[in-house]
Amino acid sequence: MNVGEVAALAGVTVRTLHHYDRIGLLSPSGRTSAGYRQYSAADLDRLHQVLLYRELGFPLEEVAALLDDASADPAEHLRRQHRLLRDRLERTSAMVAAVEKEMEARDMGIALTPEERFEVFGEHDPAQYDAEVRERWGETDAYAQSTRRTAAYSKDDWVRITAEMEDLGNRWVAVMRSGAAPDSAEAMDVAEDNRQHISRSFYECSPEMHAGLGRMYVEDERFAATYEAMAPGLARYVSTAVQANAARQG
Repeated sequence: MNVGEVAALAGVTVRTLHHYDRIGLLSPSGRTSAGYRQYSAADLDRLHQVLLYRELGFPLEEVAALLDDASADPAEHLRRQHRLLRDRLERTSAMVAAVEKEMEARDMGIALTPEERFEVFGEHDPAQYDAEVRERWGETDAYAQSTRRTAAYSKDDWVRITAEMEDLGNRWVAVMRSGAAPDSAEAMDVAEDNRQHISRSFYECSPEMHAGLGRMYVEDERFAATYEAMAPGLARYVSTAVQANAARQG
């Protein structure tokens, strides 16, 4: 094969092959009558070894020394390259896993250290539901909007948001214990403040979307358990008030 054909086959430049020839790393076995380089099958095999070692980060001087070592047979080169590639694969896999974990955290907009997440959310870190949230709502505009907004939130932002959520929870308990009906103006006002909080902090929550959330507060046992832990009967109370407020907004 001539130098152009070898360059095309190996994905290198003709200039690179000329350089390898000049430094004695890969000299073609033959020449044409006009003086053009001709590469044999053995030359191509050596080029393959050169490119593998280069991909593994070896400088050209070391590559030459390795390939010219009379005590090393081709099988030894393959075993060395295989071992080095496996080592690189393990390091790369670990890096990929670390990046994926960071991506998951940022998908939820929680760019905090584990210690900060525990400090802000305690045992109820929302990142644990990331996969489920992405599966259920990952294609929606609301999910995209929430991801964009929360990606920029700092620890102080999350502290403020969780405090506002806790305050809303206290207001829900207070209005229910006051004896006000869930479709009363007092209860619907809390529901509206709840909707506005979602719109400010996460995504534009329409009354219709909020009504859907209200139904989920009783249909999803985890949401229901959260409200029931605040006060027995609160999950259904909140659900009714949210849907009543949605109807009022419509």
